[in-house]
Amino acid sequence: MLCSLLLPALFLSGILCVCLVVLLWGVRLWIQRKKQLISAGTDGKRPLLVAFFHPYCNAGGGGERVLWCAIRTLQKKYRNVTCVVYTGDRDVTGEEIVEGAFRRFNIKLIHPVKFVFLEKRFLVEASLYPHFTLLGQSLGSVFLGWEALLKCAPDIYIDSMGYAFTIPLFKYLGGCRVGCYVHYPTISTDMLSVVRNQDTRFNNAAFITSSPFFSKFKLVYYYFFAFMYGLVGSCSDVVMVNSTWTLNHILSLWRVGACTSVVYPPCDVQTFLDIPLEVEKSTSEYSIVSVSQFRPEKDHPLQIRAFAKLLKEKRVGQQPSLKLILIGGCRNQQDEERVNKLKCLCEDLGVSDDVVFRINIPFEELKRHLAEATIGLHTMWNEHFGIGVVECMAAGTVILAHNSGGPKLDIVVPHEGRVTGFLAEDEDGYAETMAYIFSLPPEKRLEVRENARRSVHRFSDQHFEETFLLSVEPLFK
Repeated sequence: MLCSLLLPALFLSGILCVCLVVLLWGVRLWIQRKKQLISAGTDGKRPLLVAFFHPYCNAGGGGERVLWCAIRTLQKKYRNVTCVVYTGDRDVTGEEIVEGAFRRFNIKLIHPVKFVFLEKRFLVEASLYPHFTLLGQSLGSVFLGWEALLKCAPDIYIDSMGYAFTIPLFKYLGGCRVGCYVHYPTISTDMLSVVRNQDTRFNNAAFITSSPFFSKFKLVYYYFFAFMYGLVGSCSDVVMVNSTWTLNHILSLWRVGACTSVVYPPCDVQTFLDIPLEVEKSTSEYSIVSVSQFRPEKDHPLQIRAFAKLLKEKRVGQQPSLKLILIGGCRNQQDEERVNKLKCLCEDLGVSDDVVFRINIPFEELKRHLAEATIGLHTMWNEHFGIGVVECMAAGTVILAHNSGGPKLDIVVPHEGRVTGFLAEDEDGYAETMAYIFSLPPEKRLEVRENARRSVHRFSDQHFEETFLLSVEPLFK
């Protein structure tokens, strides 16, 4: 009886699998046909379409700087290439996006860029998935990627924003050569350890850490997601990562060491190195500047609490007054609400008059704030790299970053045996280290600033262009 039911079921399953394969193959052929219909250029050759999947390309963060520098680099190197950007920023025009890139990052493209505006970006918004956020956003990115593929089928596809689940879609259905630039792994072994140890973090709520059942359930969920993440990531033909920290995690999850390389993100160090560096003159006010997007993982509350502690304990004695300047970009309403909460925190701690928020400011204003600052502040735990950290060092601030991730492994490291900055981990550590920096003689601070400046040349635009072209070369063969 069992065999009489099992055999037809297996037969039917086989038929359905064959039909699915035929359907997918038909879709692939149809997409390939659409590619061939693209008109030839002025030289008679069909341009090579290189598409970047970057749904938030109009944001003002380090990831967007990588995007525009990568496009400019390809335009310099390859004449018969048309760059395409998949974006969900439908409230602006393509011209406004390009102008914004120049205004914020001082990056001017050589040739026009084709923008493909996506309507379903809401599918990758974290707010849509209050639970199982990682899985929800990843599955949502597949549907968003499908919309992108239908609107424009490229020859080369590069995920530049961390949506790894789109990679097999473009490789196997789109017939594209695929690559990715990983700023931050969607899941990491550190995230697994946080859940395993029941630590409360911004991505591990207290009600979960207090419950052994929920913690074990979330751990199983994370292990399942890590397996799927490794599976889709291993489909990449080329993998670029932005730091040693990211490299270690990607190698452990994707296991594609042969095609993986570290490509430090481009930092506009030369522009900041043009700022004159000299011994600080007497002033009535010292400023502490933070440069990062207003996202939860950046941990701006830690900056505000540490600053409030510094002021409350009057560690600086009779020195001039202090000002904390928080500079960053807001991508959406959630980021704006986060800024409002930070302002409320300032009021609660009694430091509203001493904390300034500067949101989506022009590049020249950013440069001016950094030129005037004494300390550059960074508080993200396990920051994948830290472009803002490099910019602060190049501008001549004394950097104080989190003792983890990219700042610890790649950036705030001794240069020729000399100190380039300082690291801290918690509220007390940050307050104490800021007090120590202000207690140093101006000549000693100048020495640290000079060491830091000499160390940042390895993060320049030129170095990025060289390593980026070397890494993506297999995609153009």
